[in-house]
Amino acid sequence: ATLSKSKSNMSDVEILSSKKRKLSPDASHEEADEGGPSSSSSSAFHNDINSSPSSSTQHHATSSSSPNNTNTTTPNNKLPPRPPNNYDNIRTAIVINNGTRTNLIRLIGLKSLFARQLPKMPKEYIARLVFDRRHKSLAILSSDPEKKDCDDEIIGGICYRAYPEMRFAEIAFCAVSASQQVKGYGTKLMNLLKMHAVTEGIEFFITYADNYAIGYFKKQGFTKAVSMPKGRYQGLIKDYDGGTIMECYVHPTIDFTRVPEMIQAQKEFILQRIRAGTAKSDKVVYPPLPPDFYAGQDVKSRAEKGAAERSLAIPGVSEAGWTMADLMASTRDAKDSDKKKHQLKSDLLALVSKVQDQQYSWCFRDPVDTNEVKDYLDVVGDPIDLKTMEKRIRRGDWYKTKHMLFSDMMKMVNNCKLYNGEGNTYYDCAVSLEKYLASISPMFTE
Repeated sequence: ATLSKSKSNMSDVEILSSKKRKLSPDASHEEADEGGPSSSSSSAFHNDINSSPSSSTQHHATSSSSPNNTNTTTPNNKLPPRPPNNYDNIRTAIVINNGTRTNLIRLIGLKSLFARQLPKMPKEYIARLVFDRRHKSLAILSSDPEKKDCDDEIIGGICYRAYPEMRFAEIAFCAVSASQQVKGYGTKLMNLLKMHAVTEGIEFFITYADNYAIGYFKKQGFTKAVSMPKGRYQGLIKDYDGGTIMECYVHPTIDFTRVPEMIQAQKEFILQRIRAGTAKSDKVVYPPLPPDFYAGQDVKSRAEKGAAERSLAIPGVSEAGWTMADLMASTRDAKDSDKKKHQLKSDLLALVSKVQDQQYSWCFRDPVDTNEVKDYLDVVGDPIDLKTMEKRIRRGDWYKTKHMLFSDMMKMVNNCKLYNGEGNTYYDCAVSLEKYLASISPMFTE
């Protein structure tokens, strides 16, 4: 109550901006709080992301003010107006414990919100994490001027801790006020967090969800299948009893605030292609097949190629755009082959992940930096590492069998032993990995 409000103690972590010019932290805060243009006519959070250097690549096509945008607006060549965004009028702020009056009030509001909406969570634990200087919170703020500068200003929030060196962040709490839950703020909150995560270089979100939260996180793109190597987060986050670990990949080029528009545009594109390909053929009515149409053909043959040839011979099939390759791809043999490839890919990724989880595999996870180890290629003619193997597996056309993957892993071990020689840590890791591969070798032959 004794603290006074001045420019010097304004929060410098709120992400607020103007459409025409980027304001300083103090000016942004004052103009937004007074109902200025950055709070009434545009999403301060969203526009700041569009104007930040780190995200200009993915937004330059839709932002005429971006320095990377090569399209010029002239009287004869005007860019189409950007459709309104549902996020434009949402007030948001990134809140950290930096000692400023505004942020301390909002941190108290976030703590109260999480305590109300997560009654099973100990209040002391919530307070410790929310006020921890290593944690940040994305808050959605009420536009009601009467709630300004009080803890009721917080509509919803997500508290998270980023690990920049590992390019992931752990979500600790996520909640929306009970009176605002029917307005879609839960989805908007997560989408805004993903947009901000790109500016921090975050690649994955990870969280432990209880049974009541699993459904929500699934809708926001989280999955129980964790693809991030365990070595990146093991030892950094705690395991929680009764919680289910979930992960979400944050694509750096997707505008998460316009996902419905993107899906609609993709749908329209596909429909246009379908209409363009069938514009003529779907208007043609072909006569019934004559009784002797299959005369001379081996109609009893069930060979996949024969069935495809007979289908392609029917008038109108090729005119509709069907090809022999399309018909062969729809056969049972082709579908079974795709299933086998998919299963092999899943098995290979699981084997690589199992090796990555071993404590002595740390030196094999990434390629050797030949800029630092300049003579490495003079000794090792065919370098290989776990990340390269994973890329080859995801490409889907490199490993035909599990044994091929096993051969690459043994080559990786032998390369390490060849270059380093006995009597050092790297050689010892190679020996340990070789023993482990021998113990799981039956898995590469199943």
